[in-house]
Formats: sequence, C-alpha cells, structure tokens
Amino acid sequence: MDRGKACLLLVLWAMAHLSAPGDGLKALRRTTGGRRGSTGLTGQDANGVPLRRSKRGWMWNQFFLLEEYTGTDMQYVGKLHSDGDRGDGSAMYVLTGEGAGTLFKIDEKSGDIHATKRLDREEKAYYILHAKAVNRYTNEDLEGESEFVIKIHDINDNEPRFTKDPYTASVPEMSDIGTSVIQVTATDADDATYGSSARVVYSILEGQPYFSVDPETGLIKTALPGMDREVKEHYQVVIQAKDMAGQMGGLSGTTTVSITLSDVNDNPPRFAKSLYEFKVPETTELGSVVGVIRATDADIGENAEMDYRIIGSDSQAMFDISTNKSTQEGLITLRKTLDYERKRLYSLRIQVDNVHVNPHLSPFRDEATVKIWVEDVDEPPMFERTSYIMEVKEDAARNTVIGSVSASDPDANSSPVRYSIDRRTDMDRVFNVHAGNGSVFILRDLDREENAWHNISITATEFNNPRQTSRVPVYIRVLDVNDNAPTFATNYETFVCENAKANQRIQTVSATDPDEPIGGHRFFFSLAPDASGKANFSVRDNKDNTAWILTRRNSYNSLQKSVYMVPVVISDGEFPMQSSTNTLTVRVCTCDREGNMKLCNAEALTGRAGLSTGALVAILLCVIILLMIVVLFAALRRQRKKEPLIISKEDVRDNVVSYNDEGGGEEDTQAFDIGTLRNPEAIEESKQRRDIVPETFYPPVRRPVLPPTRDNNGDVRDFINQRLQDNDSDPTAPPYDSLATYAYEGNGSVAESLSSLESVTTEGDQDYNYLSEWGPRFKKLADMYGGDDSDRDS
Repeated sequence: MDRGKACLLLVLWAMAHLSAPGDGLKALRRTTGGRRGSTGLTGQDANGVPLRRSKRGWMWNQFFLLEEYTGTDMQYVGKLHSDGDRGDGSAMYVLTGEGAGTLFKIDEKSGDIHATKRLDREEKAYYILHAKAVNRYTNEDLEGESEFVIKIHDINDNEPRFTKDPYTASVPEMSDIGTSVIQVTATDADDATYGSSARVVYSILEGQPYFSVDPETGLIKTALPGMDREVKEHYQVVIQAKDMAGQMGGLSGTTTVSITLSDVNDNPPRFAKSLYEFKVPETTELGSVVGVIRATDADIGENAEMDYRIIGSDSQAMFDISTNKSTQEGLITLRKTLDYERKRLYSLRIQVDNVHVNPHLSPFRDEATVKIWVEDVDEPPMFERTSYIMEVKEDAARNTVIGSVSASDPDANSSPVRYSIDRRTDMDRVFNVHAGNGSVFILRDLDREENAWHNISITATEFNNPRQTSRVPVYIRVLDVNDNAPTFATNYETFVCENAKANQRIQTVSATDPDEPIGGHRFFFSLAPDASGKANFSVRDNKDNTAWILTRRNSYNSLQKSVYMVPVVISDGEFPMQSSTNTLTVRVCTCDREGNMKLCNAEALTGRAGLSTGALVAILLCVIILLMIVVLFAALRRQRKKEPLIISKEDVRDNVVSYNDEGGGEEDTQAFDIGTLRNPEAIEESKQRRDIVPETFYPPVRRPVLPPTRDNNGDVRDFINQRLQDNDSDPTAPPYDSLATYAYEGNGSVAESLSSLESVTTEGDQDYNYLSEWGPRFKKLADMYGGDDSDRDS
C-alpha cells in the first residue's frame, strides 16, 4: 500500500512538472506508430530520390528523482515500455550510460528503473542514460537506442557557509554612523534556481548596538557614533547567515568578526604636573642632561609622538631641550657653563605638541614650568684668560719679568691662590713664576736661534684646598737680537789655474746668518785689511748678498805656492753690526785651455782631505771600547778557570775499561763504589763488579772492621787510610796511581744501606733473589743475578 502511494505521488509530481499532460505520458509510454507507423516525405536528395523519415517508436524526455532518499527499499525512478513488447517475455530492456548497473538498475522484463543508492544533488545534479529494447532470443533491436536524463531534485540539506572564519577588520574611532567596516559572504550548496534553499539572509547575533549588517549584502557598518578607542578598542561581532530567505525551518551558519578601533589623534599630550624642579651642580659639563620631563598621550603610535620646545627662559640660550624618540621624553641639556656665584636659579617654560596633528581638530599642546637650581661646588681657581702669549728679547738679563698671569677662586670664600710652573713643561728651568702675584721671569739666558718658542704651563692652587688646581698654557716668544755674525753659506772648494788672467773670477761666495732681521739680510763683503797690501786675490761685493773672488795677477805657479788663504770679511747691516772673517782656501792647479782642472798639487789635496778632529776622536773611542771588551773577557775567563787536579801532564793517564753488556743503569756505581762511604760499618773487602761474573784470581781477604766513632771526620779519615792501605797491598791494583772521589753522607741513614757490601762477596755465598723485591728500578740486576746458577752459567 505504501509503495503504491509513493508511485502515485511520484507520477503526480512528474506530471505537474512536465509542460503538458500528453508529454508526460510520452515520457513513460511509447508513442503511436512504432515500426508500423506512417512515414512522411520531407524532400528530395541531390539525385531526386524522395527522402523518407521513419517515425520513432518513443520519445524520451527526463525523469526526476529526489535526493537524500531515506527509505529502506530502492527508490523507484520510472518505467520503460515499448510497443514492440508483445508481453510474451521476448522483449528485453537494456540500460546504458552514467550510473547504469551501479546507481540505476532496470528490470529487463518489465522496464522498471530503480535507484540503488542514496543520491546527493550537490555531488552530481543529473545523469545521462541510454535505453533500448531488444529481442531476447535474436538480440535484434525492437526499438532504437534513445537518450534520456535523470535529474536529481534538490532539497534544503546544506546550511550556508562563510568564506572565512573568523574575520578581522578595523575602523577608525569616532567614525560616523553607517561607516563601512567589512563585508562578509556566505554560500549555500543547494540549488539556487529552485525554491529558496540557497537564498541567504544575514543578521547580527552579537555586537549590538555598536554595529549592524545589511541582510542582503552582508556589509557590516557602524551603528553607534563616538566610539572611543581609549574606552574600548576591540569588539567581537557574530553574524548569522540563514537560507530559505530567513524563514523558519531554514538552515543557518555563523561567523565571528573581530573589529578593532584604529587610533586617531583625538587626545592632546598632557604633563603630569605643571612645575618641575631639578638641582644641578655648577661643575656640570656642557652637553650633559640636567633634567628629564615626560608628557603622556592617550593615543598610540605616531599619534602619540611629541615635540618639546622651550618657549620662555630667564637666560638666553642657557639650556636646550630635545625629544627622545623611543621614550617620548624631553631631555633638558646644558649649553653654557653654570656659576653658582653668578646665578643660582633658572626658570624655563616648556611646551609639548603632537608631531602629527589631526587637521580636523585644533592643535593639541600643553605647557609646564621647569626650575633649575644651581648647587655650589668648591671650584678650582679660574685664570682671566684661557692662554697667555708673552714676548722677550733673547738678550734679556736673568730675573727679567716678561709678563704675569692672574687667577682667582670663583667660590664665595675666595681662597688665596698660589702660582707655580709645571716643571714637566720646563725641564731646563728657564723660567719661573712668582708664587704670590703670578709674575713670570727668566732664570737662564735665552737664545732665539736655539729655541724661538717656549711653551710652559702655570698652575694655580688654592691655599685652603690644595687639591683644587687649574692650569693655563703660556706661550713665550723669544725676539731676535742681532747677536750672530754672518759666515760663508757653505764650505767652498776653490782653485785657480796656473794660466789664469788678472781680474778673472774664480769663485762666487754668499753668506748666511742665523739671525732674522725684520727687513731681511743685507751682507757686505770685503778683503781683510791686513791682506790688502800683498793680496793675490780681490773681493768684489755684488750688492746682492754675494761676492766674487777675482785674481790680481796673470799667472800662478803651483811649485812656488800651491795653496793661498784669502781672508774675507762679511758684515751685516743690523744694529749692532756683526762681522766675521772667513778664510777661503784657493788651490793652484794645472788646467787646460778651457779652464778645466787637470792636476792639483798633492799638498793641496791632502791638506783638505785630512781627517777632522771629530773623526779622530770617534776612532780613538772605538779603540778604547774594544780594549775594554778584551780585558773584561780575559778577566771572566780567568775567574771561570779552575785549578786542575793533576798539574803535571805526565801524571795524567787514561783508565779504559771495556764492557760488552748493557750495564745496570744509573744505579750501577761499581766503577766508583761509594756504598762504603755511606756505610762505614760495611764489610771491608775487595769488591768485584756485579754486572759480570767475577773472575777471582786471588782469594778474598777479610779485614777487621774498625769500630765506628762519633767523630764523622775521624770516620772518613780512617776510611781513607784503610782504603790507601788496601790499595797499596792489593796485588791486582794497576801499576800507576789513580784518583777516586767519594761522597760520604754520615752514619744513621734512615734508608740504611741499599748495597750488598755487607754480604759475602763470593758469588756462591750470596743470594740475589731479593733484588726482585726492590721494584722496577732493580729489574735489570734481578734478571742478571736473581736467576738460578744454571741460568747464569748459560
């Protein structure tokens, strides 16, 4: 019964959506005619043959199927029927196309089509299939293949979805009502062409009364005027999108919009107080920060940037103010030196403004008063000048006052000041200063040519507080006095040819003077008066600080006289006039016709080529130093030289002992056995070497041991005498004298004796196995003597 009602409803629904009732039946049944239907002429082809069109057995339109079917049975789609079906079961219906056999199945005998699965229009809105009827037995087509469409009818099964979640937006504070903030968009997957399943309407769930939303477009706008960021900055707005045009039963979705009020410059900067006071020591350095003030601004970012200015002050350009860009603080800095005794209080008027001003609002600013108190500090004396320049002539007498300095204590108590010269700047003590009045005078003679300027430092110290000192540079210029006579500018090497003519120029001389007259040098040259009568040469002053040396006769003979001394008097034109006599040496040489020198007298050459006094002194000093080094070296060698043990070369003999084994290492002292010295109580007997098997040619002789005495010196003396007696009576001793050196540490050694001197000396009587217990240092001896007799023999 339920299935019949469902089919009936489906048929009624399909008929309601078809264009005409007749067309709906055609979709389910075959039209009239079929294969036996009439044919109609529609024209002729190119050959004049009439064209015929066969009338189709049926026409297919489309089927409709509801999506999201929830029934337990397969959903019925429709029925196919062909007029070629005689009802005898020979007709077979075949379905091909999209979903044939999987989503859609057809009953081969009845032509009923069913949907096997639950379909979703949002996944696929329609399916295109092909149907035909064939003879089951012959597989011949009863009807040609036709195409039809199964459309999925939409139902409201999808809620609207926003393209973003959440949204973020910002709007300037103090915006007018209706200012657009952001537009939200929601989409519905349902069919927008049918019904209202995809028609979305927006509404605001949270965020009122500050914001509103347009129900059609989703545009969010401000709904409240005068929203202040400084009061509330962030807002959360919830927007709902509902389909079915917002009617009851529609599906809905929501999203959150985070709205931030952006800052505008609507707040002026404000000082926390109207009066600021700072205390600054009077010794504060220039450029130092003496005070920091800060204004606050409720705005943020660039709207809170401030600029500080001094708009009023009782002292011009004494202070300056700048803005710290990172902290927005006003930094008051010192531009001029403070003086507590001169001014103790400064008053400033500070104004602060916003850097970025809102053109729609009046400029925002604030003002405050700053008072700076100067604190008294014990200051050092202050000189009247930062530096002094004094002048003195170089011939000034000692104790001549050349100037004075003056300093005073700037403090209120005005302590007396004592002056002194910093001797690090006047190491030679050329000047001095009066301790009371600051007069500078000379202690030594001055020489401008040696030092034209003297730079010294004078110190002023308070009597009441000697730690308070100050310095001032004093530059002393030494003025020139004509106290130096002019001399030849260089050492001239002048010669005259034997064939020279009279009044022939042989040399041009000039002069130099270390003095520096104001008008420049002016030198006068002349021949010395005592040489004028018998002179062989003459001097001509050129009036340009040079002079010519001229010959006074026609020829000269080097054999008669090879060298002439020409005295030239040079004087300056200053006051007092200074002059000097300079001797010019002229050699007589043999020259060619052109006047070029060919040969000079040997006396003339050697006379000028001799060593100077300075060179001789240097050579003499070098010789003396070399002699001193040799003597010192010989003395050191004499001190290091030791007296030899054996004076005569005839007494020196070599004691060569050949060994063919490795030996016992550094512990082997058999060559010079000092064990007995370290233990005088040891058995006195002849000792053989322990690193080889001893070959005894003479039996060992035991001698009585001398009793020990308390006198250590006596022990050693007795021991040495005993050794001497043993060696004298020993038949195995070499036929010459030998020298042995012993070291004796005395009796009572804590370590006792480590040697085997007290044991029996014969190999057969001694047991060397104890050597293996003495550690690795005696391993070699243990290997040599600690084994069995058979090992040693082998």
